[in-house]
Amino acid sequence: MNKLTKPEEQIMHYLWKLKKAFLKDIVDEFPEPKPAYTTISTVVRVLVKKQFIDYKTFGKTREYYPLITKKKYFNEYMQDVIYSFFNGSSGKFASYFTENENLNLSELEEIKLLIEEKIQKIKDQNA
Repeated sequence: MNKLTKPEEQIMHYLWKLKKAFLKDIVDEFPEPKPAYTTISTVVRVLVKKQFIDYKTFGKTREYYPLITKKKYFNEYMQDVIYSFFNGSSGKFASYFTENENLNLSELEEIKLLIEEKIQKIKDQNA
């Protein structure tokens, strides 16, 4: 999968939120000061070329929509992070959270609960 640059990712977040949008709608999502219309147009063309988005033509305007869901992109992105930084080991990735001093007790308990729920779900499926 192609990686997104920060500007591409920002536009994708807006398109995931809007589901479909004309270029003007995407520009409107940006906070002030907004980037130039031509800059956003260029990034959108790159996203079309990378096949992250496509469009329908209405006269001279185009309505853009994502070709990949946010969840699918995130999953592939995280798999790449695990492969690149943790030698492909999900266990090493999980251990990162136990070593992260920025997590407080309630955040660690929340992670523990999520893991326990996943373990139970797998056990139920295998029963």
